[in-house]
Parts: sequence; C-alpha cells; structure tokens
Amino acid sequence: MQGKFYDRGTADRSSRRKGYSNMAIVAKKIQESKTKAIQEIKEALGASKDFIFTDYRGLTVEQISALRKQLRTKGVLYKVVKNNFARIAFQQLSAPGAVADYLVGPTAVAIAPQDSNEVAKILLNFTQEFPALQVKGALIGDSVFSAQETAAFSKLPGRLELVSMLMSVLNGPARNLAGALNDIPSRLVRVIKAAGDKKTA
Repeated sequence: MQGKFYDRGTADRSSRRKGYSNMAIVAKKIQESKTKAIQEIKEALGASKDFIFTDYRGLTVEQISALRKQLRTKGVLYKVVKNNFARIAFQQLSAPGAVADYLVGPTAVAIAPQDSNEVAKILLNFTQEFPALQVKGALIGDSVFSAQETAAFSKLPGRLELVSMLMSVLNGPARNLAGALNDIPSRLVRVIKAAGDKKTA
C-alpha cells in the first residue's frame, strides 16, 4: 500500500487560517465588549444633564463608599469610568468637546439628576476631610465649568433656600413663582460662566 503524502506547506497554511480565524473571533468579542461598555455609560449619563468630574485617586474603598452614601441622598450615581469609553459616550450625547479635558487620569463622574450645585457642595466638603479627592470640573447643562467655577457654583443657595427666599418677598400667583424658580438654574449658569470668562480674559 502506498502511504499518504504529508504536505507540510498545506498544513502550515491551514494552521495559519485557523489562527487568523481565532484572532478574528477574539477581536469581535473585544469590540462587542467595548460597545456594550460604552452603551452602559451612555445610558447612565442619559439620565441627567449635569455631571461633576472628579479624580478619586488615593481614596480608599471605604472612603469611596462613604462618599457614595452621601451622594445617594441627592439621587446621585457616582460612577468610575474608563476615559476613552466616556469620551465616546459624551460625544454621542452631543456634549461640548471641552468635556474631554476632564476625562484624563482616574475619573469618577457624579451624575446629578437635580440640585447639582448641592451635589458639588457635597463633593467639595468631602475634599476638605479627604484631600485625595479632587474636583476637576463640571458639565452643567450645556456649560463646561472649570474646577474654580464648580467651586463658585457650589456656593449658590440650594433650591429649598431659594424657595424660602422668594416666598418671603414674592406675593404673586403661584404660577409666576414656579416660572421664576424654573428659570433660576439657567440664569445662575450664565452668571458663573460670565464670571469665569472675565477671569480668563
């Protein structure tokens, strides 16, 4: 009987094809994982219009847990993100490009559904006790705040304080009061940005 002829070249080509196929499968899985991670960040960010960016490097697990507990009282999600994924997610949400300046180094984002100035106050108060936490800046609506502007923003009176102040001086219809309250956040943002522009001029 005549034995089978072994063609080493054919075997090598077959082996390479299998290798390329396995690499393609791995690459596809990695891409799917990235796409899923970006979508998860995008969904979390989509729940709010206000975001405060922090550097959490140096905080212990216990300290981060304590901070999250404080932020939850305001309904805030404090999320550690991968910068590359977060940049893509913010871009897909049509956020200002300047947000990318704060997506460097270790980053955790405080996603504030409301009362974002009070959220900034919680974060800045926490930095006094635990200086390892740093507030990088914020995205409030469509306005990007520097760290200094975020600090100024945190000193503004909260919504309840504003209601109390306005109730003491306004005697107009409730509808007018509600309209004034709804317009307060946008006015405050414009004032803070104007102050920041003067400093950088």
